[in-house]
Amino acid sequence: MRVTQSMLSNNMLRNLSASYNKMGKLQEQITTGKKVNRPSDDPVVAMKGMGYRMQVDKIAQYQRNLGEVHNYLDSSDDALDSVGQALIRVQELTVDAANDTKTHEDKQKIMKEIEQLREQIRDMGNTKVGDKYLFSGTKTDSPLFGGNPITIGGEIIPVPPATVAPTPAQKGFTEAISIEVFDGVELQVNTNGYKLFSELDEMMGKLIGSIDNDEGSAAISAHLDAISKVQNSVLETRADIGARQNRAEMMGNRLESQEGAAKKQMSENEDIDYEKAITDMLTQEAIHNAALSVGARIIQPSLVDFLR
Repeated sequence: MRVTQSMLSNNMLRNLSASYNKMGKLQEQITTGKKVNRPSDDPVVAMKGMGYRMQVDKIAQYQRNLGEVHNYLDSSDDALDSVGQALIRVQELTVDAANDTKTHEDKQKIMKEIEQLREQIRDMGNTKVGDKYLFSGTKTDSPLFGGNPITIGGEIIPVPPATVAPTPAQKGFTEAISIEVFDGVELQVNTNGYKLFSELDEMMGKLIGSIDNDEGSAAISAHLDAISKVQNSVLETRADIGARQNRAEMMGNRLESQEGAAKKQMSENEDIDYEKAITDMLTQEAIHNAALSVGARIIQPSLVDFLR
C-alpha cells in the first residue's frame, strides 16, 4: 500500500488531537480533584458515587434529627430541674406552715407564695422549644395548662377535694413523639407531661386548700408525704430523660463513625490521587512534546520549498 504525505499528516494530527484530549482530561481531574466529572468518564464509578453520596446525605439528615432529639431532651430536663427546685421550696413552706406558732395571717402569706410556686410549675408545664410545647404530647401547638378557668389537657382542673380525672379531655396530650435517628431506630423525645403535672397540680391544690382552711399542724404536715411522692416522680422522669440522653449520645457517636466510613468510601471511589495524576500529566506532556517533534519530521518539504 502506498503511504502518501496526506495520510501521514492526517494520522499525525489525529494522534496529536488524542494527546490533547488526554492532557485536557488530566488537567480537569487535577483542577476538580475528581476522577469522574461526567457520567461518560466512568459510568461504574459514577453510579457508585451516587450511592455513596446518598448514604452521606442520609447520615447528615439523621444527625440533624439527633440535634432535634437533644433539643427536646435537654429542654425537658431543664424544665423539670426548675420544677424540682420549686418543690423543695414548697416543702420548706409546708414545714413552716405546720408550725403551731403561725397565725392565720402568717399562713395566708405562706399560701400566697405556694400559689405563686404552683403558677411557676404550670409555666414549666407549658415550656416550649421554638413553637412546640414539650409536655403536650402530639398536641404540640396547644399548651398543657391554659384557659380560664385553668385547664390541663383541655380539662378543667377541679377544686379540692375532687381529683383530676386520669385521662385528658383532648386526645394527644399523652401520646409519644418519636424521631428516627438511624435506619429503623427511633427515639422518644417527649415526656408524658399530663400524668406528671396533673399529679403535681392536684397535690398543690390540696395543700393550698388545707392552709387556706387553717387546718391543724398535723393535717398540713400530712401533705409532706405527697410532696415527697411527687418529688420522686420528678426524679424518676428526669432519670428516664437522662437514659434517653445517654442513648442519643451513643447514637451520635455511631453516626459520626458511619459518616467517616461513608465519606472515606466516597473519597476512594471518586477522588483522584494527586501525586499519580500530576505524574501522569507530566508524562503525557513529555509524550505530547515528543509527538510534536516527530510530527515536524514527518511533514517533509514539498516541491514549493525547493522553488523558493
